Amino acid sequence: MAPIDLATLERLREAALEVAAHAYAPYSKFYVGAALLFEDGTVVTGCNVENVSYGLTSCAERNALFRAISARGAGPRIRAIAVANRNGAASPPCGACRQVLSEFVTADAVVCFPGESGPETRSFAEIFPCSFTFEPQDGGR
Repeated sequence: MAPIDLATLERLREAALEVAAHAYAPYSKFYVGAALLFEDGTVVTGCNVENVSYGLTSCAERNALFRAISARGAGPRIRAIAVANRNGAASPPCGACRQVLSEFVTADAVVCFPGESGPETRSFAEIFPCSFTFEPQDGGR
């Protein structure tokens, strides 16, 4: 598969920034959006949804993924992920999002996110080199 070009990453980043406007973040005021590009060219977006009990908050990246699976199933893999926020802060995907996304990315997937010194683009493998996997032994007993 051809590498993701800069124009495509910019379109994804713009889609993520646009959907961040829909975030429900009354507590942190941290409005995040994510856009996922799948192998078939489909782009699916999501935003963060907070809860007064912060542990129940759902991040933009997972919401985009869950929306995609709900609408289309778990078939096509993710080639690129863009994260944006309306606060101008660094915001790579959190560890929980990285773990969940790890089951759905292609081997050469890239992630574009706001870094400390501006936009960063890295391979998914670089930002999450050791995902948790589970292979039951003895029939899972």
